[in-house]
Amino acid sequence: MHRSTRSRRTGVLGALLMSAVLTLTACNAGSTGTAGSTADKSKLTVALTGEPVNLDFTTTAGAAIPQATMSNIYEGLVSVDQTGSIKPLLATGWETSGDNKSYTFTLQQGVKFSNGADFDASDVKFSIERVKSDAWLNGLKSKMDVVDTVEVVSPETVKVNLKRPSQAWLYSMTTLVGAMFDPSGVADLANKPVGTGPYALESWTRGDSIKLTGRDDYWGMKPGINNVTLRYFADAIATTNALTSGDVDLIYNMQAPELLSSFQSNPEFQVLDGTSNGEIILSMNNKVAPFNDKRVRQAVMYAVDRKEVRDTAWNGLGTLVGGPVPPTDPYYEDLNDVYPYDPAKAKALLKEAGAENLDITFTVPTRPYATAVAEVVFSQLKEVGINVKIQSAEFPAVWLDQVFNRHDYQMSVVLAVEARDVLTMFNNPNYYIGYDNAKIKDEAARADESDVTTYIAGMKNVVRTVVEDAASDTLFIFPNISVAKAGLSGIGANSVTEALSLAPIAWS
Repeated sequence: MHRSTRSRRTGVLGALLMSAVLTLTACNAGSTGTAGSTADKSKLTVALTGEPVNLDFTTTAGAAIPQATMSNIYEGLVSVDQTGSIKPLLATGWETSGDNKSYTFTLQQGVKFSNGADFDASDVKFSIERVKSDAWLNGLKSKMDVVDTVEVVSPETVKVNLKRPSQAWLYSMTTLVGAMFDPSGVADLANKPVGTGPYALESWTRGDSIKLTGRDDYWGMKPGINNVTLRYFADAIATTNALTSGDVDLIYNMQAPELLSSFQSNPEFQVLDGTSNGEIILSMNNKVAPFNDKRVRQAVMYAVDRKEVRDTAWNGLGTLVGGPVPPTDPYYEDLNDVYPYDPAKAKALLKEAGAENLDITFTVPTRPYATAVAEVVFSQLKEVGINVKIQSAEFPAVWLDQVFNRHDYQMSVVLAVEARDVLTMFNNPNYYIGYDNAKIKDEAARADESDVTTYIAGMKNVVRTVVEDAASDTLFIFPNISVAKAGLSGIGANSVTEALSLAPIAWS
């Protein structure tokens, strides 16, 4: 009864959404031209959800900041390609010491920051040491804890010495903690980011859009499109309508999967079906009642049918994994069998914990995926005797303050997009999930210091321990679905880091 009712409701929702899109398109099509009209090839408008709170990812969490700024305004010594391989960027190459505790990078020459300052080895030293300082507040800074010292060998050469060998560190340098900064350009990162990337910030209209302009003095290949506008939409229907009416050229990471079919059958558009690092995490605050009791967390794991959540909330798109690691990570394994859907077992665990007829508050960020997921989870938990009160939290500002920063919640759901973030989430008891990392801390450290084979095996054990402890429920890996006008090329189908790399995109 539960499944058939949900399926009918989903079908009705999809029909209503499609009707709304068609109606809005009919009203607006004449205003700015249709998708098939001649595009201004010097411009690109991208539709996104989740506007940044500010532009300083060194002090503020949230994926929207690096999505807009990393690889566009900021660059690192290394980057990761669509396959997940590490490639040189501001470094032309690197050498490791025999004990794997030192990395010596040779730098690109002729690189300038967007404020005109030259980039050299002293900026690398400044940037890495700044991550380790009190100037950085973002919790991802822990990825640099393994760094001991940074030596300027010459203007074109820098040596990074680690406290111990680390399998994870070089990959971490492809993320936002590896961004390079100019010492004279960090005074107002929230509003005036300064980097070595192909774009500079032109303007930011809060609540609406960010405009980027290609740099004439960029050291590398010039952007395919010089003027880029990132427009932010809170509503999935408005986003889709903006594409069909010609107001935007690309929807990146589409938030209305029910509407894909209308674009798939239209030759004026292209649909890119990619994957991502993003895990839809059903977070349970391990430090507060009732989720400080492992049995209650386990009951939730058994009560939630992850496949139905994905199929109903996100049109069957996404990958079921059973743990907080996407298939693209080297230590991935399928853990769906650890907590199969079993409402009877959930009820038994709640009874054992003395938590029958439980009342909880579910704090849900105002994002399409979150509200869709919350509705399904609400129904499934009700079936085992957990009464859920849904509390909406405006995202990002309110959710980040209440849930992420102050840990004032019992249950929540969020898309965690940071690459290889399992230790960020679970190897820090002060992270918002509040997982006691005593069981995994030593093994995670041993794995990181070891050779590749031992590292992979050790990290698999770490992940399995986290899952068996029911620290949180990974509902599914979020797909990366993008829809664009047919004339665009160079769009990365897969979301391999938090960044949306704009420079390769061009009009054909």
